[in-house]
Amino acid sequence: MSTYPMIEANLSLLKHNVEVIKAACDAQDVQLAAVTKVVCADERIAQSLIAAGVSMLADSRAENLRVLPQALPRLSLRIADPLQAEEIVLHSEYSLQSGADAIAAIGQAAERLNKPHKVILMIDLGDLREGIYHKNRDLIRQTAASVAAHKQLSLAGIGTNLTCFGGILPDEGNLGVLTDIARDLREGLGLPIPIISGGNSSSLHLLFEGKLPKGINHLRIGEGLMRGMDTSCSEPFPQLSQRVFTQYARLVEVYDKPSKPEGKTGPNAFGEEVHFEDYGPMVRGILAIGRQDTDAEGLMPLDPQVRILGASSDHLLVDLSRTKGYEVGDVLGFTPSYGALLKAYTSQYITKSVTE
Repeated sequence: MSTYPMIEANLSLLKHNVEVIKAACDAQDVQLAAVTKVVCADERIAQSLIAAGVSMLADSRAENLRVLPQALPRLSLRIADPLQAEEIVLHSEYSLQSGADAIAAIGQAAERLNKPHKVILMIDLGDLREGIYHKNRDLIRQTAASVAAHKQLSLAGIGTNLTCFGGILPDEGNLGVLTDIARDLREGLGLPIPIISGGNSSSLHLLFEGKLPKGINHLRIGEGLMRGMDTSCSEPFPQLSQRVFTQYARLVEVYDKPSKPEGKTGPNAFGEEVHFEDYGPMVRGILAIGRQDTDAEGLMPLDPQVRILGASSDHLLVDLSRTKGYEVGDVLGFTPSYGALLKAYTSQYITKSVTE
């Protein structure tokens, strides 16, 4: 008997998404790095990604990189804290870096461990998250040269991150700047710069439309694989599946109650001011899953007649008034958003299941 609440991964649908994206990558000579952080590097999912033919596995946490299979190169995604340099070198072959202190620490760790390590230097194209600002070409050249100067380090390439912080969308213009910088480094420093990493799932629409600038040959894809979504516009890709993951929880209470709380109101347990409309009597259900396990706003009920009302730490409240009649013990399913999926895999209270 399955233990609920549960998050279930459909490996066949995941394989489909990998094959569609990989075919587009192969047609344009792009390496596909599969990002596993949203599933906390679940070994079964990682093995499925490997079997489907991705080029590289990528994650942002040393704890996850440590457990990833070593059948493929591992890429560390998060800009390094110099104190974690040894863990990064031990548990990844590549890492995204932007700062001199971290690069120096990683170079020293690589020498101590006698383990070569490849750096992808991050360039900020305007999203204002990580990376050296693209207009500071002198600092870019200086930092690239410092990587190449370390005995055990090599500059595998340059990369960028867009959309995640500033919401800046990748396009032929800003990714073209990245290819220009790669050309400058090749000509000015004589470095090969084999990888130009053109971002994350928000670049997939350019890939599918054949508009990825020539020279971009590496993408770091997580949500596109796991959820089949175009993160540049929050719309589903029709050629991909949005049902790789399903969140399940059991009903622990079903009662007829008013729709509007009674009495004097104040902030809820999370310090939020909440307001409710009076819809009259309502069949209210409570599921044994809460904010500690998922993002209530990021759940879409599989039964369209179920309506989510909100959540506390441990409970998800739903309106069952329009349904045919659920009872305590029944299991409801939901399609999770990226945030809900991330919380589910991070929560120790959620059973992680796979189906073929």
